[in-house]
Amino acid sequence: MNITLNNQSVTTAATTLSALVEDTLGQLPDAGVAVAVDGEVVPRSQWDRPLADGQHIDILTAVQGG
Repeated sequence: MNITLNNQSVTTAATTLSALVEDTLGQLPDAGVAVAVDGEVVPRSQWDRPLADGQHIDILTAVQGG
């Protein structure tokens, strides 16, 4: 499946948002991650929804700093 992930065209075997997050980050974190599909934030409770070819997905992680 071909998608745009964080503004880069990628091909993925992931079929759900949660699988894509896990593939991208190396694990499925408990907190500190937000996902948007086609510009709309997807609640974590809906991350098991299927991906569709051509979607634009952003995965954002919280970073501590000071």
